[in-house]
Amino acid sequence: MTATARLSRRGFIGSAAAAGAFSFGFSFPLATPGLAQSFETPEVNAWVVVSRDETVTIRIARAEMGQGSLTGLAQLVAEELDCDWERVTFELVKPSENARRDGVWRSMATGGSQAIRGSHNYVRAGGAAARKMLVNAAAAGWGVPAGECTVALGVITHGPSGQSTTYGAVAEAANAETPPEDVTLKDPADWTIAGQPKLRLDTADKLDGSLVYGMDFTMPDMLVAVPKACPVHGGRLVSFEAEAVQGMPGVRRVLRVDDETVAVVADTFWRAKTAMDALPIEWDAGENAAVSSETIAASLTEGLRAETPYIGNQAGDAPAALSDAEQVFEAEYSFPFLNHAPMEPIAATVRWTTDRCEMWGPTQVAESALRTLAQTAGLPTEACEVHVMRIGGSFGRRLMTDYIAMATRIAMQLPGTPVKMMWTREEDMLQGRFHPVTRCSLRGAIDEAGDLQALHMRISGQSISYSLNPEGVTANGDGSVFQGLEPDGDQFRLGYNPPNLLIDYAMRNTHIRPGWWRGVNLNQNALYLECFIEEMARATGQDPLAFRRKLLANSPKHLAVLEAAAQGIGWNGPAQEGRHRGLAQVMGFGSYVAAAAEVSLQDGWLQIHRIVAATDPGHVVNPQQIDAQVAGSFVYGLSALLYGECTVADGRIQQENFDTYNVLRLDEMPEVEVITVPSGGFWGGVGEPTIAVGAPAVLNAVSAALGRPVRHLPLVNADLRPAAAGEAG
Repeated sequence: MTATARLSRRGFIGSAAAAGAFSFGFSFPLATPGLAQSFETPEVNAWVVVSRDETVTIRIARAEMGQGSLTGLAQLVAEELDCDWERVTFELVKPSENARRDGVWRSMATGGSQAIRGSHNYVRAGGAAARKMLVNAAAAGWGVPAGECTVALGVITHGPSGQSTTYGAVAEAANAETPPEDVTLKDPADWTIAGQPKLRLDTADKLDGSLVYGMDFTMPDMLVAVPKACPVHGGRLVSFEAEAVQGMPGVRRVLRVDDETVAVVADTFWRAKTAMDALPIEWDAGENAAVSSETIAASLTEGLRAETPYIGNQAGDAPAALSDAEQVFEAEYSFPFLNHAPMEPIAATVRWTTDRCEMWGPTQVAESALRTLAQTAGLPTEACEVHVMRIGGSFGRRLMTDYIAMATRIAMQLPGTPVKMMWTREEDMLQGRFHPVTRCSLRGAIDEAGDLQALHMRISGQSISYSLNPEGVTANGDGSVFQGLEPDGDQFRLGYNPPNLLIDYAMRNTHIRPGWWRGVNLNQNALYLECFIEEMARATGQDPLAFRRKLLANSPKHLAVLEAAAQGIGWNGPAQEGRHRGLAQVMGFGSYVAAAAEVSLQDGWLQIHRIVAATDPGHVVNPQQIDAQVAGSFVYGLSALLYGECTVADGRIQQENFDTYNVLRLDEMPEVEVITVPSGGFWGGVGEPTIAVGAPAVLNAVSAALGRPVRHLPLVNADLRPAAAGEAG
């Protein structure tokens, strides 16, 4: 159905949603009369630029890092604009421009699968407003009522007279039109551009090699800085012998960056790296040098048994029910540190002077990047600029801006000279912001009828929120730890609704710096719960799908995706001889997702043959991109399941490159089938939720094949090795 957007320029009016119709206002102008000063081409409004040659440029404020949101956002604008998609291109917004225009593009942060689900209403309104302004301009030129005009593929036609014109011909006049306060958004059922499998707008320059990533960026007179920080987080830099490398080819400076970091500046990356490898450095690792994977594991295990005030979800009296139950199942799982390991290591180019500072590079949080740049440079934000670039993989790493501060501190020691700071792969791995390490104990009580009567789930491990902002952790703990497990009104996001439930948390932090890793806490929470659910089903002789059906009786959206995935894998029929299946479901990032996997084992070799994924994101903007995102999420999630583990010895991460931190190879990738079942009425994310169900679905299939549960990652530690297609089963 249609949605009406009120675009007030007089302040926030409010927002409401009823029966799918939306009415909302903004505390900033959706479109400002008069042409923007920092863009070269005259615009219709902040979202849309139409050139005389009919090229339609759509402005994109969210970051593009391979997830495809750039194209999806453009589709939403173009749909409401009624333009010719074949003529659409894009332009990335700078955070300084957003600030100068009173936040017209709203949030530029890109994380938590929020790019589309967090901005679909107002970007659609931007396209609809531009359409109305273009039609009004044409009607004014003809001296006819705008209501008598129609639009198709960027051509405006006046029905009674038969006159027609194009967007390009009236675009400049349209900019002088007063932005409308009310626009009507299309019913998704009527979409012709959105909802369709349009090819991505950001593919061509990747294919021909012309796309410049942050690590490839260059400009005249640029130098390259290679930094190195204490390999033990929290340690400090004692001294370095600059004279030992100062005379090496191309080396310009050897700098102390901060208390932990030294950098070599040279005319090329390789010369800077070569000098850094030869630089004598003395570190003081401090007390953290005594930390190891074993001491961390001991701390987490202690947390599983300790008292804790942090409760994320509770119903009935789980401890009492478990104490009185005749049949209680127990399990303990663990999830290791994981590295983001993007193909593009950390890089940023900064040029600093006493009155201006600019950064060229990738970031998921452009506005935070601008603030970090300005604060570090000691300049007002108005004197700074972040030139946003597309990202060669990030997965949450560039939600942090530590590297921007580091690059700025280096550039400040070479005033007026552009300096590209590049981390080596080893530095990128050692100084990452790691997926938090956790352990989980689970206890479940099953009655004589085979029903789950009580569940206690205790998580012990790191808090990302505490690491980044200790003040943000309240007396109720870190709510993000319970991602996917928290209550949601009368329903539980975990879908299951046993009469007695307790999910609590023991915070046990380490010196290894944690960060948001694609899917964040939903990954381990789904694995812990879904594997334990499957364990209990099999231990009591129940079909895992039938067992879940009972538990999801009051959660129809959870159940719908689970049924779709199970049907896709052929759950109700026999598997091919030697093959075994597993299931998983979860609700996260606003979407309902499930997966069914089929595997085989032979002499310790594991082959993952198939994964069927079902997702309900409410609305689908680009089905082709959903397919790609789901398959990509399985590459990432299965890499963690099979190989991913960062271990600690003498206080430092041991895995420094892909030779010790392996990832899924092409010939190990299973066949993936994606089933999309959008139910409407809400907007969910796509980039992250399915990563959480791939690993537990495969792990449950592996446990079925072995006849016993596997509870600790990665699988290579359980003497299971991935096999290329055809090598197992």
